[in-house]
Amino acid sequence: MGIRIVVADDQELVRGAFAMILDNEPDMEVVAEVADGAAAIAAVREHAPDVLVLDIRMPGMDGIEATRRLRGEPVRVLMLTTFGQDDYVYDALRAGASGFLLKDVRRAELVQAVRVVAAGESLLAPAVTTRLIETAVRGQAPPVKPWTGLDRLTPREHEALRLLGRGLTNAEMAATLVVSEHTVKTHVSSVLAKLGLRDRAQAVVAAYESGLVVAGEPPPSGE
Repeated sequence: MGIRIVVADDQELVRGAFAMILDNEPDMEVVAEVADGAAAIAAVREHAPDVLVLDIRMPGMDGIEATRRLRGEPVRVLMLTTFGQDDYVYDALRAGASGFLLKDVRRAELVQAVRVVAAGESLLAPAVTTRLIETAVRGQAPPVKPWTGLDRLTPREHEALRLLGRGLTNAEMAATLVVSEHTVKTHVSSVLAKLGLRDRAQAVVAAYESGLVVAGEPPPSGE
């Protein structure tokens, strides 16, 4: 079965170009094109797409609010942004976005990004996500809140979440915890499941909001 996609952008030329590129792929189908966040929500609920390609800034309801309202829907959100909007990244990740693309992305990169997100992965590498969040929250600590399920994490899973927040790869986490990468993958999967997170990018947000990681704080010795 192909990847079903909704494209939402208030710029008609951008929206049309992205839709045409994606719809020309043999394993993809653009089921709707819309111009604002409210229409994006309606399209997702009507067509049940796998991926929503969504502009981060639109008149009326923006992409962040639309993503927030779609958190209970089984759709992956790929956010479109322009250079210099790093301050929106943290809010978008909190809302449930699974990745980000610049609007001047190349054709092949757009197609690959949709495939990555549709497969259940986050588009940004954890380390990149961490740097973006550091930039976005520098000078203002994110609100610390009790994440549902945090108390159900084992000590190892708790440590795995902290290392995810630091942007470590599976290999780096395995070296730090002195375990195999297979064991790390098991810990990560358990953390995501217990906290109701979609992917590693969301785990970075959880690590910040739970207070496990503080923006600007140097990593402890050994990481």
